[in-house]
Amino acid sequence: MAALIPLAAPDVRAAKRLVIKIGSALLVDRAKGLKQGWLSALAMDVAEAKVRGADVVLVSSGSIALGRIVLGLPAGPLTLEQSQAAAAVGQIRLARAYEEVLAPHGITTAQVLVTLEDTEDRRRYLNSRATMETLLGLGVVPIVNENDTVATDEIRYGDNDRLAAQIAVTVGADQLILLSDVDGFYSANPKEDPTAQRFDLVDVITPEIEAMAGDPISGLSKGGMKTKLLAAKTAVAGGCAMAIMEGSVLRPLKALAEGANRTWFVAQADPQLARKRWINAMKDKGRVRVDAGAVSALRSGKSLLPAGVVAVEGQFGRGEPVGIVGPDGAALGRGLIRYTSDEARAIAGHRSGDIAGILGYEGRAALIHRDDMVV
Repeated sequence: MAALIPLAAPDVRAAKRLVIKIGSALLVDRAKGLKQGWLSALAMDVAEAKVRGADVVLVSSGSIALGRIVLGLPAGPLTLEQSQAAAAVGQIRLARAYEEVLAPHGITTAQVLVTLEDTEDRRRYLNSRATMETLLGLGVVPIVNENDTVATDEIRYGDNDRLAAQIAVTVGADQLILLSDVDGFYSANPKEDPTAQRFDLVDVITPEIEAMAGDPISGLSKGGMKTKLLAAKTAVAGGCAMAIMEGSVLRPLKALAEGANRTWFVAQADPQLARKRWINAMKDKGRVRVDAGAVSALRSGKSLLPAGVVAVEGQFGRGEPVGIVGPDGAALGRGLIRYTSDEARAIAGHRSGDIAGILGYEGRAALIHRDDMVV
């Protein structure tokens, strides 16, 4: 059985890229609507993290909870159509609320709506990742939520815990904080078992740890402890440490830094190394042969540009793994390619500035970006 092991806990103040998940119950009061004071205090935490140089992504529940209040929908379960209607109304208010509390701190926000398909399909995954990287590079704080207005039960995450973990892995975050209605992971449901013990740190998610996960349910949120554990497994496999903490306190990140109750799930590798391992384990769908100049560039950490490609072998789609070989056919590495095999053949040997004229649209400058490559 895993025990309370005196490992060094991650420090949220040291995060370089931080994803914060906000549950509906923290953000929305069923009778009064948006908890403006709490949200304004969270904005102070986000602003402090930005000042320290961290990139911040917020994965926020609350659109359906806000929308149902505005529409006057009754308490209890909603039909899919009612949920989608509530989300359509609530998403506008949710995005505006974040914009209004972060703008005074000089922070620009963006709304990013995703579905499960966006992270399961490699082409969509690469597009989502590129968009998020661009936003973060521009200093923007993305506000991410599942696109409940179009997602059906078959293509839903169903809870924002797992969505937050997938977003954390997608953007290469080193820390994920789940702000919840519980103050950590317990050996049993503390609401039912007074002897339940909270874990400060979990270094390995064992089958015994998994068996401890119950399903405490709040009035508004969907995610129980099982979904949080699934989120932890996704996060740590991607090199991202994850914390579960009770988030209703004002300035929750400040409280976390000052020693508030929480459970940290410790990652075994950093996000970049975990991502490289993931790519390296894939099976090639094709190959690209590069010239000597490209070999030198790749070994120095550069992206693969079309100009350095002399041949393209096999059939593959955007986002699929391809092998990279040198002029003599010797293997150099593997990467997720940003073009189909037909597109790659068309632009091989050409400068990036020629792509639009060849393909008829503005493509990405790199055939394989260095972040999507193992050499």
